[in-house]
Amino acid sequence: MDYSREELLHFVKPHLKQSRFEHTIRVADTAIILADRFGADVKKTEIAAILHDYAKHKPKELLRKWIETDRRLSKDLLHFHHELWHGPVGALMLEKEVGLNDHSVQSAIACHTSGKVNMSLLDKVVFLADYIEPGRNFEGVEDVRDLAKERLDSACLLALRNTMQFLISKEQTVYPDTLHAYNQLVNG
Repeated sequence: MDYSREELLHFVKPHLKQSRFEHTIRVADTAIILADRFGADVKKTEIAAILHDYAKHKPKELLRKWIETDRRLSKDLLHFHHELWHGPVGALMLEKEVGLNDHSVQSAIACHTSGKVNMSLLDKVVFLADYIEPGRNFEGVEDVRDLAKERLDSACLLALRNTMQFLISKEQTVYPDTLHAYNQLVNG
């Protein structure tokens, strides 16, 4: 997939609400900074960051159907909040609709909300960029931003911890990939 930033933004814009499109630009800009800082492939980072929310506003039933019918998607997703679905389903939709078949980019899109075990450098950069982009304003985000200036794994660990604590405080389920990613980073 060899598209320019402008072509990717033009492609994704009709699929997003304006506020989500603006978020996407901020995520891409943040991801590029993190990629430079930590040595990730900048082009792949930019592609994944621009496309990460491609399926965010797709109908819930369409996402459900993908999960139910595509053998590559964990059926466990159906037992967790539908906000998790757009990453893994979006990565596969992009494969079908635009020929995105770079596994590393698909992986970063798929796990950008939940994290996962054995996150690659690209996975971590996109996950963290989505969490800390400048438009985000919630308790704990500044601490993660500060850590992201020097320590990628520590910043991802804190983001995962904050996410789990938030979900637990709301008596919501925690997706197992998030817990497993946290445990792996804790164990180094």
